[in-house]
Amino acid sequence: MDKPRLLDQVRDALRVRHYSLRTEATYIQWIKRFILFHGKRHPLEMGEQEITAFLTHLAVDKHVSPSTQNQALAAILFLYKEVLARELDWMEDIVRAKRTERIPEVMSPEQVRRLLDQLEGTHQLMARLIYGTGMRLMEAVRLRVRDVDFHYRQITVRNGKGNKDRVTVLPGLLFEPLKAHMARVKALHEKDLADGFGHVYLPYALARKYPNAEREWGWQYVFPASTRSTDPRSGAVRRHHVFEQNLQRAIKQAVMNLGLPGRVSTHTLRHSFATHLLEGGSDIRTVQELLGHADVKTTMIYTHVLQRGGRGVMSPLDRL
Repeated sequence: MDKPRLLDQVRDALRVRHYSLRTEATYIQWIKRFILFHGKRHPLEMGEQEITAFLTHLAVDKHVSPSTQNQALAAILFLYKEVLARELDWMEDIVRAKRTERIPEVMSPEQVRRLLDQLEGTHQLMARLIYGTGMRLMEAVRLRVRDVDFHYRQITVRNGKGNKDRVTVLPGLLFEPLKAHMARVKALHEKDLADGFGHVYLPYALARKYPNAEREWGWQYVFPASTRSTDPRSGAVRRHHVFEQNLQRAIKQAVMNLGLPGRVSTHTLRHSFATHLLEGGSDIRTVQELLGHADVKTTMIYTHVLQRGGRGVMSPLDRL
């Protein structure tokens, strides 16, 4: 039996370790670029010098950001460590780009209201949910019905950043619109079932462990796509979650219409959630838990946004 091609080996290694489809595509792309940059040489023929040359090319010639450069490095190191089983001392000496620390963009409550009012339908509901819960964009689009708890007024975020679960608050103002939305989604799911579909993607072989779960209402996405599509891994025809760029585009257009200053995006709503909680007197440890930050130092960055201009101290000029 022929040995699988290198990139197929990479895919297999990623899937065995339960990396997301998004990460799989990103890692494959960077490994391809690394090999092509060095004239299609096999990675086993290369080492520290070639990796450093590629990263330098990205920084100097392509002007990529430090986070993008580190992403490329992570993909290449995965190739050497997990696929080629090449654990060498020089891997630890590869210099990682230093990430630029920036104060997050935050909107005022009034700007948030104007932005949300500019949106319509499902886009408005999703944006309100992100601002009201502090969820990341992908956490919102991947939200399952079973993880919305109206009784305890909370949402369970599954497999968030760092593959961790957490609980965040469910705003009371969203009870009725969210229930109405989910009623429409349930009707759509029942139609899918009647048409012989109604299956949803389940992670970590849950579909094999619980054969009927993928058809159950509780496992369906709260924000499903408008059409069914073919799963690129299994080939199964399913209704996946909504395409996240749809909301990003809607918010971008709303920002242009309103003429809001700064770089406002879906993530700005999450930043605003954290900052407005702190402004309202919430404990920083509580905000840390709601956001899912592993270290409180990450949450501390929002304290720099409060009362901008010298971290809240009063300028001596204002005392004259």
